[in-house]
Amino acid sequence: MFNIFKKKKQNQLMAPIDGTLIKIEDVSDEVFSTKVMGDGFAVKPNSDTVVSPIAGEITNIFPTKHAISITSNNGLEILLHLGIDTVELNGEPFDVLVQQGQKVSAGDELVKMDRNMIKEKGKDDMVILVVPNNNDISFDPDISSRDVNTGELVTEF
Repeated sequence: MFNIFKKKKQNQLMAPIDGTLIKIEDVSDEVFSTKVMGDGFAVKPNSDTVVSPIAGEITNIFPTKHAISITSNNGLEILLHLGIDTVELNGEPFDVLVQQGQKVSAGDELVKMDRNMIKEKGKDDMVILVVPNNNDISFDPDISSRDVNTGELVTEF
């Protein structure tokens, strides 16, 4: 009846790339599927442009360019992991468009990835988003396989 006692959802995560949404439990890498790195979701991409799923600051760009950390404006840390075992490619298929310390809005372009090169090297191009180091974060259990567009709302909590 009254919504005065409902907790306001403070975090919205958007799709970081066009493609098919995948439950984190269905990712082929056990580090992600068992949630060792945190809860989240993945997208099997059908485009090459990765965007920020949340407004915040770029807090880390891995030297191999395969992963980027973003801290949201309200302190939520997220990790975008580009591909599975792509660390072995030493950054070759990734063109990072942002710098550490840069402020970003949801939907800002972060990385162009050469999915053809990733596949030619025998790697999976799946884009994985996790919330590390936050055991009290739980994602919508109804995340199901469906097509998403860049910037589309995936979950809020």
